[in-house]
Amino acid sequence: MKVKKGFLAVQVMDEEGSERFVIPISYLHHPLFKRLLDKAYDVYGYHTDGPLKLPCSVDDFLHLRWRIHKDSSPHHSC
Repeated sequence: MKVKKGFLAVQVMDEEGSERFVIPISYLHHPLFKRLLDKAYDVYGYHTDGPLKLPCSVDDFLHLRWRIHKDSSPHHSC
């Protein structure tokens, strides 16, 4: 799968299965995503082939993605 410039392929993995997503590189700077990257390092280390592997459920990742999008939206409310 070819990924457009400015995006990154990730593989969300847990004991129930895995799913691949393409996310904006800007997610890498978000504090919630950084926490997930730290967890990924603890589980998989830095040297993996293919997409970046993330240790969480698809539902948790979708919620994280929603939170990041909400936080970066110029019209989000408190």
